[in-house]
Amino acid sequence: MLTAATCVSNATAFEPNYDESKIAPYKLPDPLVMEDGSAVTTPGRWENQRRAELLELFRKHVYGFSPEPCQIRSERVSEKQVLDGKATRSEVDVFFGSGDDAASMRLLIYVPTSADGPVPAFLGLNFQGNHSIDSDPSIQLNPGWFRNRGETTDGNRTTEAARGVAADRWPVDLIVSRGYGLVTIYYGDIDPDFDDGFNNGIHGALGDSLTGVEDESRWGSIAAWAYGLSRALDYLQSDQCPSIDGDRVAVIGHSRLGKTSLWAGASDPRFAMVISNDSGCGGAALSRRAIGETVGRINTSFPHWFNDKFNEYNENESALPVDQHELLALIAPRPLYVASATEDRWADPKGEFLSAVHADPVYRLLDTDGMGSDAAPEQMPSPDQPINEGVIGYHLRTGKHDLTEYDWRQYLEFADRHLRSSRPRE
Repeated sequence: MLTAATCVSNATAFEPNYDESKIAPYKLPDPLVMEDGSAVTTPGRWENQRRAELLELFRKHVYGFSPEPCQIRSERVSEKQVLDGKATRSEVDVFFGSGDDAASMRLLIYVPTSADGPVPAFLGLNFQGNHSIDSDPSIQLNPGWFRNRGETTDGNRTTEAARGVAADRWPVDLIVSRGYGLVTIYYGDIDPDFDDGFNNGIHGALGDSLTGVEDESRWGSIAAWAYGLSRALDYLQSDQCPSIDGDRVAVIGHSRLGKTSLWAGASDPRFAMVISNDSGCGGAALSRRAIGETVGRINTSFPHWFNDKFNEYNENESALPVDQHELLALIAPRPLYVASATEDRWADPKGEFLSAVHADPVYRLLDTDGMGSDAAPEQMPSPDQPINEGVIGYHLRTGKHDLTEYDWRQYLEFADRHLRSSRPRE
Protein backbone atom coordinates (compact mmCIF):
# COMPACT_ATOMS: atom_id res chain seq x y z
CA MET A 1 0.00 0.00 0.00
CA LEU A 2 1.35 3.46 -0.91
CA THR A 3 2.17 5.79 1.94
CA ALA A 4 0.51 9.18 2.30
CA ALA A 5 3.81 10.99 1.67
CA THR A 6 4.38 9.04 -1.55
CA CYS A 7 0.82 9.77 -2.71
CA VAL A 8 1.23 13.53 -2.23
CA SER A 9 4.62 13.61 -3.97
CA ASN A 10 3.54 11.57 -6.99
CA ALA A 11 0.20 13.37 -7.33
CA THR A 12 1.98 16.74 -7.37
CA ALA A 13 4.30 15.61 -10.20
CA PHE A 14 1.49 14.32 -12.41
CA GLU A 15 0.65 16.34 -15.52
CA PRO A 16 -2.48 15.13 -17.34
CA ASN A 17 -2.69 14.78 -21.09
CA TYR A 18 -5.69 16.33 -22.83
CA ASP A 19 -4.33 16.12 -26.38
CA GLU A 20 -6.09 13.43 -28.45
CA SER A 21 -3.11 13.27 -30.82
CA LYS A 22 -0.85 12.15 -27.96
CA ILE A 23 -2.92 9.11 -27.02
CA ALA A 24 -0.76 6.02 -27.49
CA PRO A 25 -2.19 3.43 -29.92
CA TYR A 26 -4.33 0.91 -28.11
CA LYS A 27 -6.55 -2.06 -28.80
CA LEU A 28 -9.62 -2.65 -26.69
CA PRO A 29 -10.41 -6.15 -25.47
CA ASP A 30 -13.52 -7.52 -27.14
CA PRO A 31 -16.31 -8.20 -24.65
CA LEU A 32 -17.64 -10.87 -26.99
CA VAL A 33 -14.42 -12.90 -27.09
CA MET A 34 -13.67 -15.36 -24.30
CA GLU A 35 -10.27 -15.55 -22.63
CA ASP A 36 -9.55 -18.69 -24.68
CA GLY A 37 -10.12 -16.70 -27.90
CA SER A 38 -13.49 -18.21 -28.80
CA ALA A 39 -16.34 -15.97 -29.91
CA VAL A 40 -19.52 -15.33 -27.94
CA THR A 41 -22.33 -15.46 -30.48
CA THR A 42 -25.39 -16.37 -28.42
CA PRO A 43 -27.14 -14.77 -25.44
CA GLY A 44 -26.81 -18.03 -23.56
CA ARG A 45 -23.05 -18.11 -23.84
CA TRP A 46 -22.82 -14.50 -22.71
CA GLU A 47 -25.08 -15.04 -19.72
CA ASN A 48 -23.68 -18.42 -18.68
CA GLN A 49 -19.96 -18.02 -19.44
CA ARG A 50 -18.59 -14.69 -20.64
CA ARG A 51 -20.37 -12.52 -18.10
CA ALA A 52 -19.02 -14.61 -15.22
CA GLU A 53 -15.55 -14.52 -16.75
CA LEU A 54 -15.57 -10.72 -17.00
CA LEU A 55 -16.86 -10.31 -13.45
CA GLU A 56 -14.02 -12.49 -12.22
CA LEU A 57 -11.47 -10.39 -14.13
CA PHE A 58 -12.80 -7.11 -12.75
CA ARG A 59 -12.82 -8.51 -9.23
CA LYS A 60 -9.29 -9.86 -9.52
CA HIS A 61 -7.67 -6.91 -11.29
CA VAL A 62 -9.71 -3.78 -10.44
CA TYR A 63 -12.36 -3.63 -7.71
CA GLY A 64 -11.58 -6.68 -5.60
CA PHE A 65 -13.58 -9.59 -4.26
CA SER A 66 -16.24 -8.78 -1.66
CA PRO A 67 -17.69 -11.02 1.06
CA GLU A 68 -20.87 -12.96 0.44
CA PRO A 69 -24.04 -10.98 1.26
CA CYS A 70 -24.50 -10.68 4.99
CA GLN A 71 -27.77 -10.94 6.85
CA ILE A 72 -29.34 -7.55 7.49
CA ARG A 73 -31.82 -6.19 9.99
CA SER A 74 -33.47 -2.79 10.07
CA GLU A 75 -34.86 -0.26 12.53
CA ARG A 76 -37.10 2.65 11.59
CA VAL A 77 -35.82 5.83 13.23
CA SER A 78 -38.37 8.41 12.07
CA GLU A 79 -41.25 9.04 9.68
CA LYS A 80 -42.71 12.39 8.68
CA GLN A 81 -44.91 14.05 6.05
CA VAL A 82 -42.81 16.58 4.09
CA LEU A 83 -42.91 18.77 0.96
CA ASP A 84 -46.32 20.17 1.92
CA GLY A 85 -47.73 16.68 2.19
CA LYS A 86 -46.43 15.45 -1.18
CA ALA A 87 -44.04 12.92 0.34
CA THR A 88 -43.43 10.71 3.34
CA ARG A 89 -39.85 10.82 4.56
CA SER A 90 -38.37 8.02 6.65
CA GLU A 91 -35.04 7.38 8.29
CA VAL A 92 -34.15 3.70 8.56
CA ASP A 93 -31.03 2.10 9.98
CA VAL A 94 -29.89 -1.02 8.15
CA PHE A 95 -27.41 -3.21 10.02
CA PHE A 96 -24.74 -5.39 8.45
CA GLY A 97 -25.54 -8.42 10.57
CA SER A 98 -27.92 -9.46 13.31
CA GLY A 99 -25.72 -8.68 16.31
CA ASP A 100 -26.31 -5.76 18.62
CA ASP A 101 -22.90 -4.34 17.72
CA ALA A 102 -23.29 -4.72 13.94
CA ALA A 103 -22.16 -1.82 11.77
CA SER A 104 -24.99 0.15 10.19
CA MET A 105 -25.91 2.69 7.55
CA ARG A 106 -28.84 5.09 7.61
CA LEU A 107 -31.25 5.26 4.69
CA LEU A 108 -33.13 8.50 4.04
CA ILE A 109 -36.24 7.57 2.07
CA TYR A 110 -38.78 9.79 0.28
CA VAL A 111 -41.96 8.28 -1.16
CA PRO A 112 -44.74 10.24 -2.91
CA THR A 113 -47.92 10.19 -0.84
CA SER A 114 -50.07 10.15 -3.98
CA ALA A 115 -48.90 6.65 -4.93
CA ASP A 116 -51.52 3.91 -4.88
CA GLY A 117 -48.93 1.14 -4.67
CA PRO A 118 -45.18 0.46 -4.53
CA VAL A 119 -43.23 3.02 -6.57
CA PRO A 120 -40.03 2.79 -8.60
CA ALA A 121 -37.12 4.55 -6.94
CA PHE A 122 -33.64 5.98 -7.31
CA LEU A 123 -31.00 4.77 -4.87
CA GLY A 124 -27.71 6.63 -4.49
CA LEU A 125 -24.95 7.47 -2.06
CA ASN A 126 -24.26 11.05 -1.01
CA PHE A 127 -21.02 12.78 -0.04
CA GLN A 128 -21.96 15.05 2.86
CA GLY A 129 -24.53 13.24 4.95
CA ASN A 130 -28.26 12.72 4.60
CA HIS A 131 -28.83 16.07 6.28
CA SER A 132 -26.96 17.76 3.41
CA ILE A 133 -29.69 17.07 0.85
CA ASP A 134 -32.39 18.94 2.79
CA SER A 135 -32.14 21.79 5.30
CA ASP A 136 -34.96 20.38 7.47
CA PRO A 137 -33.53 20.36 11.03
CA SER A 138 -35.53 17.26 11.90
CA ILE A 139 -33.21 15.09 9.76
CA GLN A 140 -30.81 13.64 12.26
CA LEU A 141 -27.17 14.70 12.02
CA ASN A 142 -24.58 12.05 11.26
CA PRO A 143 -21.95 11.76 14.03
CA GLY A 144 -19.45 9.81 11.91
CA TRP A 145 -16.40 10.65 9.81
CA PHE A 146 -16.66 13.49 7.28
CA ARG A 147 -14.25 14.91 4.73
CA ASN A 148 -13.07 18.48 5.39
CA ARG A 149 -15.20 18.91 8.49
CA GLY A 150 -14.02 21.04 11.36
CA GLU A 151 -13.99 20.05 14.98
CA THR A 152 -15.20 21.88 18.05
CA THR A 153 -12.83 22.58 20.93
CA ASP A 154 -13.99 19.50 22.81
CA GLY A 155 -13.19 17.24 19.85
CA ASN A 156 -16.80 16.54 18.88
CA ARG A 157 -17.37 16.92 15.17
CA THR A 158 -20.10 19.28 14.03
CA THR A 159 -22.21 19.00 10.88
CA GLU A 160 -24.87 21.63 11.47
CA ALA A 161 -23.39 23.89 8.80
CA ALA A 162 -23.81 21.12 6.22
CA ARG A 163 -27.62 21.09 6.37
CA GLY A 164 -28.99 21.44 2.86
CA VAL A 165 -25.63 22.24 1.23
CA ALA A 166 -26.11 19.51 -1.39
CA ALA A 167 -29.81 20.10 -2.03
CA ASP A 168 -29.14 21.20 -5.61
CA ARG A 169 -27.76 17.73 -6.36
CA TRP A 170 -30.85 16.03 -4.95
CA PRO A 171 -34.01 17.71 -6.34
CA VAL A 172 -36.31 15.76 -4.07
CA ASP A 173 -39.46 17.73 -4.97
CA LEU A 174 -38.91 17.11 -8.69
CA ILE A 175 -38.25 13.39 -8.21
CA VAL A 176 -41.27 12.85 -5.97
CA SER A 177 -43.51 14.93 -8.23
CA ARG A 178 -42.64 12.59 -11.09
CA GLY A 179 -43.86 9.62 -9.07
CA TYR A 180 -40.53 8.19 -7.94
CA GLY A 181 -39.11 7.39 -4.56
CA LEU A 182 -35.65 8.52 -3.55
CA VAL A 183 -33.33 6.64 -1.22
CA THR A 184 -29.96 8.04 -0.25
CA ILE A 185 -27.20 7.00 2.16
CA TYR A 186 -24.12 8.81 3.39
CA TYR A 187 -21.22 6.90 1.85
CA GLY A 188 -19.07 7.34 4.96
CA ASP A 189 -21.53 5.18 6.90
CA ILE A 190 -20.38 2.25 4.78
CA ASP A 191 -16.68 3.00 4.48
CA PRO A 192 -14.90 6.23 5.45
CA ASP A 193 -13.09 7.59 2.40
CA PHE A 194 -9.45 7.46 3.44
CA ASP A 195 -6.67 4.90 3.42
CA ASP A 196 -6.30 3.18 6.78
CA GLY A 197 -5.37 -0.27 5.53
CA PHE A 198 -9.01 -1.34 5.19
CA ASN A 199 -9.66 -1.53 8.92
CA ASN A 200 -12.59 0.88 9.34
CA GLY A 201 -16.17 0.76 8.06
CA ILE A 202 -17.52 -2.53 6.80
CA HIS A 203 -14.01 -3.58 5.79
CA GLY A 204 -13.25 -3.92 9.48
CA ALA A 205 -16.67 -5.30 10.37
CA LEU A 206 -16.90 -7.92 7.60
CA GLY A 207 -13.33 -8.37 6.40
CA ASP A 208 -12.78 -11.58 8.35
CA SER A 209 -15.63 -13.21 6.44
CA LEU A 210 -13.71 -12.82 3.17
CA THR A 211 -11.55 -15.93 2.93
CA GLY A 212 -9.59 -17.64 0.18
CA VAL A 213 -8.76 -14.39 -1.62
CA GLU A 214 -5.24 -13.15 -2.26
CA ASP A 215 -4.49 -9.95 -0.38
CA GLU A 216 -3.89 -7.99 -3.59
CA SER A 217 -7.39 -8.85 -4.85
CA ARG A 218 -9.42 -8.05 -1.72
CA TRP A 219 -12.16 -5.44 -1.98
CA GLY A 220 -11.40 -1.73 -2.04
CA SER A 221 -13.67 1.13 -0.99
CA ILE A 222 -15.61 1.25 -4.26
CA ALA A 223 -16.50 -2.41 -3.83
CA ALA A 224 -17.43 -1.73 -0.19
CA TRP A 225 -19.73 1.14 -1.14
CA ALA A 226 -21.29 -1.07 -3.83
CA TYR A 227 -21.76 -3.83 -1.24
CA GLY A 228 -23.64 -1.33 0.93
CA LEU A 229 -25.89 -0.39 -1.98
CA SER A 230 -26.75 -4.06 -2.49
CA ARG A 231 -27.61 -4.44 1.19
CA ALA A 232 -29.82 -1.35 0.88
CA LEU A 233 -31.53 -3.09 -2.02
CA ASP A 234 -32.02 -6.13 0.22
CA TYR A 235 -34.02 -3.87 2.52
CA LEU A 236 -35.97 -2.22 -0.31
CA GLN A 237 -36.97 -5.65 -1.59
CA SER A 238 -38.06 -6.85 1.83
CA ASP A 239 -41.47 -6.81 3.45
CA GLN A 240 -40.17 -4.05 5.72
CA CYS A 241 -40.38 -1.58 2.82
CA PRO A 242 -43.75 -2.07 1.10
CA SER A 243 -43.88 1.47 -0.35
CA ILE A 244 -41.01 0.94 -2.82
CA ASP A 245 -40.99 -1.59 -5.62
CA GLY A 246 -37.63 -3.26 -5.08
CA ASP A 247 -37.69 -4.71 -8.58
CA ARG A 248 -37.69 -1.21 -10.08
CA VAL A 249 -34.76 0.48 -8.37
CA ALA A 250 -32.27 2.54 -10.35
CA VAL A 251 -28.83 2.91 -8.78
CA ILE A 252 -27.26 6.32 -9.39
CA GLY A 253 -23.93 7.90 -8.52
CA HIS A 254 -21.79 10.95 -9.24
CA SER A 255 -17.98 11.01 -9.60
CA ARG A 256 -16.39 8.31 -7.39
CA LEU A 257 -19.92 7.29 -6.45
CA GLY A 258 -20.66 6.98 -10.17
CA LYS A 259 -17.85 4.43 -10.33
CA THR A 260 -19.60 2.77 -7.42
CA SER A 261 -23.03 2.72 -9.07
CA LEU A 262 -21.52 1.06 -12.16
CA TRP A 263 -19.80 -1.65 -10.13
CA ALA A 264 -22.93 -2.15 -8.02
CA GLY A 265 -25.04 -2.51 -11.17
CA ALA A 266 -22.53 -4.79 -12.86
CA SER A 267 -22.09 -7.09 -9.87
CA ASP A 268 -25.73 -7.12 -8.71
CA PRO A 269 -28.21 -7.77 -11.54
CA ARG A 270 -31.15 -6.96 -9.30
CA PHE A 271 -30.68 -3.25 -9.96
CA ALA A 272 -33.21 -2.46 -12.67
CA MET A 273 -31.36 0.55 -14.10
CA VAL A 274 -27.86 1.99 -13.68
CA ILE A 275 -26.79 5.65 -13.93
CA SER A 276 -23.23 6.95 -14.09
CA ASN A 277 -22.80 10.71 -13.71
CA ASP A 278 -19.29 12.02 -14.52
CA SER A 279 -17.65 8.82 -13.26
CA GLY A 280 -14.40 9.07 -15.24
CA CYS A 281 -11.36 6.87 -14.65
CA GLY A 282 -12.28 3.57 -13.04
CA GLY A 283 -15.90 4.33 -13.94
CA ALA A 284 -17.26 4.80 -17.45
CA ALA A 285 -14.12 6.23 -19.14
CA LEU A 286 -11.90 3.92 -21.16
CA SER A 287 -8.67 3.37 -19.20
CA ARG A 288 -6.53 2.84 -22.30
CA ARG A 289 -7.10 6.39 -23.52
CA ALA A 290 -5.26 7.77 -20.47
CA ILE A 291 -6.77 11.21 -20.98
CA GLY A 292 -7.10 13.37 -17.88
CA GLU A 293 -6.99 11.12 -14.83
CA THR A 294 -5.06 7.92 -15.46
CA VAL A 295 -4.95 4.61 -13.62
CA GLY A 296 -1.61 5.56 -12.09
CA ARG A 297 -2.87 8.95 -10.94
CA ILE A 298 -6.04 7.60 -9.37
CA ASN A 299 -4.21 4.79 -7.58
CA THR A 300 -1.63 7.24 -6.25
CA SER A 301 -4.19 9.74 -4.98
CA PHE A 302 -6.76 7.21 -3.76
CA PRO A 303 -4.97 3.93 -3.03
CA HIS A 304 -7.96 2.59 -1.12
CA TRP A 305 -10.58 2.83 -3.86
CA PHE A 306 -9.53 -0.25 -5.84
CA ASN A 307 -7.74 -3.46 -4.98
CA ASP A 308 -3.95 -3.50 -4.70
CA LYS A 309 -3.49 -5.50 -7.90
CA PHE A 310 -4.82 -2.54 -9.89
CA ASN A 311 -1.49 -0.83 -9.13
CA GLU A 312 0.18 -3.17 -11.62
CA TYR A 313 -1.48 -1.12 -14.37
CA ASN A 314 -0.26 2.30 -13.26
CA GLU A 315 0.62 4.06 -16.54
CA ASN A 316 0.41 0.55 -17.98
CA GLU A 317 -3.25 0.48 -19.01
CA SER A 318 -2.66 -1.62 -22.13
CA ALA A 319 -1.74 -4.57 -19.90
CA LEU A 320 -5.19 -4.60 -18.28
CA PRO A 321 -7.14 -7.70 -19.27
CA VAL A 322 -10.34 -5.59 -19.24
CA ASP A 323 -11.45 -2.06 -19.97
CA GLN A 324 -14.43 -0.05 -18.85
CA HIS A 325 -16.69 -0.71 -21.85
CA GLU A 326 -16.79 -4.27 -20.55
CA LEU A 327 -17.93 -3.00 -17.17
CA LEU A 328 -20.83 -1.26 -18.93
CA ALA A 329 -21.51 -4.44 -20.91
CA LEU A 330 -21.95 -6.36 -17.66
CA ILE A 331 -25.07 -4.27 -17.03
CA ALA A 332 -26.72 -5.51 -20.24
CA PRO A 333 -29.55 -5.92 -21.06
CA ARG A 334 -30.73 -3.55 -18.30
CA PRO A 335 -31.12 0.18 -19.02
CA LEU A 336 -27.88 2.13 -18.61
CA TYR A 337 -27.33 5.88 -18.70
CA VAL A 338 -23.88 7.51 -18.89
CA ALA A 339 -23.44 11.28 -18.57
CA SER A 340 -20.50 13.64 -19.03
CA ALA A 341 -19.87 17.38 -18.76
CA THR A 342 -18.08 19.67 -21.23
CA GLU A 343 -15.75 21.20 -18.63
CA ASP A 344 -14.97 17.89 -16.95
CA ARG A 345 -11.97 16.97 -19.09
CA TRP A 346 -10.40 15.19 -16.10
CA ALA A 347 -13.11 12.51 -16.43
CA ASP A 348 -12.58 12.17 -20.23
CA PRO A 349 -16.09 12.72 -21.65
CA LYS A 350 -15.11 11.18 -24.99
CA GLY A 351 -13.82 8.09 -23.22
CA GLU A 352 -17.10 7.78 -21.33
CA PHE A 353 -19.04 8.07 -24.59
CA LEU A 354 -16.82 5.50 -26.33
CA SER A 355 -17.35 3.03 -23.50
CA ALA A 356 -21.08 3.18 -24.14
CA VAL A 357 -20.48 2.76 -27.89
CA HIS A 358 -18.28 -0.31 -27.36
CA ALA A 359 -20.77 -1.86 -24.91
CA ASP A 360 -23.48 -1.58 -27.57
CA PRO A 361 -22.68 -4.94 -29.32
CA VAL A 362 -23.37 -6.86 -26.12
CA TYR A 363 -26.69 -5.09 -25.67
CA ARG A 364 -27.64 -5.96 -29.25
CA LEU A 365 -26.62 -9.60 -28.80
CA LEU A 366 -29.09 -9.65 -25.89
CA ASP A 367 -31.89 -8.48 -28.17
CA THR A 368 -32.05 -4.81 -27.21
CA ASP A 369 -31.57 -1.71 -29.35
CA GLY A 370 -28.44 -0.62 -27.48
CA MET A 371 -27.86 3.08 -28.12
CA GLY A 372 -30.81 3.17 -30.53
CA SER A 373 -31.25 3.23 -34.32
CA ASP A 374 -29.49 0.58 -36.40
CA ALA A 375 -26.04 1.04 -34.89
CA ALA A 376 -24.23 2.93 -32.17
CA PRO A 377 -23.43 6.54 -33.12
CA GLU A 378 -19.98 7.21 -34.52
CA GLN A 379 -19.74 10.77 -33.24
CA MET A 380 -20.30 12.24 -29.79
CA PRO A 381 -23.52 14.23 -29.54
CA SER A 382 -23.38 17.99 -29.23
CA PRO A 383 -23.67 19.40 -25.72
CA ASP A 384 -27.16 19.18 -24.23
CA GLN A 385 -28.38 16.89 -27.02
CA PRO A 386 -29.07 13.58 -25.26
CA ILE A 387 -29.00 10.19 -26.95
CA ASN A 388 -31.81 8.47 -25.11
CA GLU A 389 -34.03 6.51 -27.47
CA GLY A 390 -32.33 3.17 -26.85
CA VAL A 391 -31.67 1.15 -23.72
CA ILE A 392 -28.26 2.87 -23.40
CA GLY A 393 -28.56 6.61 -22.83
CA TYR A 394 -25.84 9.25 -22.99
CA HIS A 395 -25.55 13.01 -22.75
CA LEU A 396 -22.81 15.61 -22.65
CA ARG A 397 -24.02 18.45 -20.43
CA THR A 398 -22.69 21.97 -20.70
CA GLY A 399 -20.82 22.83 -17.53
CA LYS A 400 -18.55 21.45 -14.85
CA HIS A 401 -18.14 18.25 -12.87
CA ASP A 402 -21.44 18.17 -10.98
CA LEU A 403 -24.84 16.52 -10.66
CA THR A 404 -27.45 19.04 -11.76
CA GLU A 405 -31.17 19.35 -12.29
CA TYR A 406 -30.56 19.04 -16.04
CA ASP A 407 -28.95 15.64 -15.45
CA TRP A 408 -31.83 14.54 -13.24
CA ARG A 409 -34.41 15.54 -15.85
CA GLN A 410 -32.71 13.29 -18.40
CA TYR A 411 -32.61 10.41 -15.92
CA LEU A 412 -36.28 10.87 -15.09
CA GLU A 413 -37.24 10.84 -18.78
CA PHE A 414 -35.18 7.69 -19.25
CA ALA A 415 -36.76 6.09 -16.19
CA ASP A 416 -40.23 6.96 -17.47
CA ARG A 417 -39.53 4.81 -20.52
CA HIS A 418 -37.80 1.92 -18.79
CA LEU A 419 -38.77 1.66 -15.12
CA ARG A 420 -42.44 2.49 -15.54
CA SER A 421 -42.79 -0.14 -18.25
CA SER A 422 -41.38 -2.82 -15.95
CA ARG A 423 -43.80 -5.10 -14.22
CA PRO A 424 -44.10 -4.25 -10.51
CA ARG A 425 -43.34 -7.05 -8.08
CA GLU A 426 -46.31 -9.00 -6.79
